[in-house]
Amino acid sequence: MSIITEMLEQVTLPKIVKIRQKFPAAELQDVAQTVREQLAKPEIAGRVKTGMRVAVAVGSRGMTDISLIARVVVAELKRLGAQPFIVPAMGSHGGATAEGQSAVLAGLGVTAESAGCPILSSMETVELGVIESSGLPVLIDKHAFEADGIVVINRIKGHNAFSGAVESGLSKMISIGLGKQKGADACHAFGFKHMAEQIIAMAEIKLAKANFLFGVGTVENAYDRITRLVAVLPEDIIATDKKLLPEAKANLPKILFEHIDVLVVDQLGKEFSGGGMDVHTIGRSSTDYARSAVASPERLVVLDVTDYSHGNCCGMGLADLVTRRLFNKIDFEVTYANVLTSTGTRSGRIPLIMDSDRLAIQGAAKTCGVPDSKRLRLVRIPNSLHLEEIYISESMLPEAKACADIDILTQPREWTFDAAGNLNDIGFAKKEG
Repeated sequence: MSIITEMLEQVTLPKIVKIRQKFPAAELQDVAQTVREQLAKPEIAGRVKTGMRVAVAVGSRGMTDISLIARVVVAELKRLGAQPFIVPAMGSHGGATAEGQSAVLAGLGVTAESAGCPILSSMETVELGVIESSGLPVLIDKHAFEADGIVVINRIKGHNAFSGAVESGLSKMISIGLGKQKGADACHAFGFKHMAEQIIAMAEIKLAKANFLFGVGTVENAYDRITRLVAVLPEDIIATDKKLLPEAKANLPKILFEHIDVLVVDQLGKEFSGGGMDVHTIGRSSTDYARSAVASPERLVVLDVTDYSHGNCCGMGLADLVTRRLFNKIDFEVTYANVLTSTGTRSGRIPLIMDSDRLAIQGAAKTCGVPDSKRLRLVRIPNSLHLEEIYISESMLPEAKACADIDILTQPREWTFDAAGNLNDIGFAKKEG
């Protein structure tokens, strides 16, 4: 037995209780029909001409129903007489390679077969000019620029590394996503302190010099379902991002407890957040420029990374402890390409590495400053996006019972680990009987 194991086996973990948190749940009942209705608006449909080659920009985010939305947008463009194709619009994601970006789209369910059109993936860009105030080049995907028109699809939401009038949304997709690695690198050149202004400046130039037809933007509720979907003209894209960002932030799920000693996150992943974990859930960011109302836990543990992330472990640096399982899945080329492009180096740091889930959680409990396990405020979540069903320590049960937005699902119970010290329900994949 190693000295580390010997030290941590003495740490008692508190009993845990499974609860259900309840959030506002308004959502669109028919996403496909809403897309058709939005694209049928005269000012939108009128921009599509027969025979036009139209590039449909699709990103890497875990946007709900992205495969469905892309398929319907492509079908509607065809109905209007256009010849659509998809371009990956994800900056440096996918290891900053054409093949990697196609693989990311496939992981989202977006393929040539599912979308009904070709996918043209390339890292080649065209320079449209420079931003006068900064001298930064403004770059755009070559396939998209050479098309007769461009359509951009994205979810509007808060960003993990900066706060501003626009954050993640259609403008960012235009500035960074369609800029590919070189364009993303340019937009990040002055760091996240100036990110919002650079996104707007780059988007304005691209919207003026490239033939954007329209944008399709969504807002999601706390259950990762679409609550709003709009198609907007290019001249309205930036204003739409600004208008819908507060709504998107208000819809975010959250942990309904203020102070947390230990937060256990089963999985980080690109489908949950561009930064692996959402600052608005975990209270930690890769920069000093993202505002969050959520307090940071005393200790943060991450147990695994999703297969969808393809080894991109951005966000691991925000944790205090991770497992060797997660560490062994890191693709450093993919992770560091993302980290270096974003400039948020904190995101890619290596935390303490523990040999099992149990040791990682015990390590957090030992170092959080609360030696009495009966008083320890511990929360376990499947990831930073899905916060409906979570676990809390027994000490938090009175608060949970007093909250109208929480249902108690189980009695307090001990943790259950396998012979290797690992949980058998990572991501809560296995439901309790």
